[in-house]
Amino acid sequence: MKRKGRLFMRILMLPVVLGFGVAGILSSCGGGGSNSGSEGQDTVKVASGPTIADSMTNPGIGPVKHVELGNLDGVMAKKGQGIFESKCATCHKFESKYVGPQLGGVTKRRMPEWIMNQMLNPAEMIKEDPMSKALFAKYLVPMTFQNITQDDARAILEYFRQNDAK
Repeated sequence: MKRKGRLFMRILMLPVVLGFGVAGILSSCGGGGSNSGSEGQDTVKVASGPTIADSMTNPGIGPVKHVELGNLDGVMAKKGQGIFESKCATCHKFESKYVGPQLGGVTKRRMPEWIMNQMLNPAEMIKEDPMSKALFAKYLVPMTFQNITQDDARAILEYFRQNDAK
């Protein structure tokens, strides 16, 4: 009878032990702390295709072909902040790399079309886009599809623009 009780306790503890293991792995993925220079930025070496210098001419792969940027829209940025906090902040930070790339300054490093296509079409971007492939190779974690609309992605982009303007 004691053996059955021990086995039962081990089975009950398995999810807890696995949970701590996964948490430890995820916490070790980010660098944490502040980074100086370009360390932590999503600067990556690309074997073929667009280079870092070409990152502002690569629109990425997906439904967004052209984004017309005007003056910063505070209402849209506020909406984007809410979406970002609920769907993106688990993996991304502005001030440092985390599970995914550091997002501070992203609108100065990437085209708006690329940023939106990465949010809307992450699996295809990882398969076909050289910059996204290189980011995946660096972080070893694919960006997950968050089921956002094109309007949501545009609002998040506006939030990024607002953050980068500070």
